[in-house]
Amino acid sequence: MPSACAFNDWITSGGGQTFHTRQAPAKLTFMEVNLRPETESRLQELAQQTGRPAADLIEDAMAGYMKELGETYATLDSRYDDLKSGRVKAVDGETAFTDLRRKSKKRRARP
Repeated sequence: MPSACAFNDWITSGGGQTFHTRQAPAKLTFMEVNLRPETESRLQELAQQTGRPAADLIEDAMAGYMKELGETYATLDSRYDDLKSGRVKAVDGETAFTDLRRKSKKRRARP
């Protein structure tokens, strides 16, 4: 891998893309991201439309995904703690779906 790649550069090698991304503001790290051809094509189209480098688009997408994933884990941990402490009670899945179907059918029957 070339050592002189700038942060926003991408290079094609062996039919795939190698994108360079930043791990921390002061440290440049390299990561290879393997994309399906259709995804790579959409990425390049978006990069061209927006005038932004593909690496920046990937960085933004990953940052957003990681933030959302962290929030999801925090929510799951909180729900688990609520169940474990007895603050909330678990509901049987079949019962919940039966109630949901009944309420939905009742709403559809309204004039």
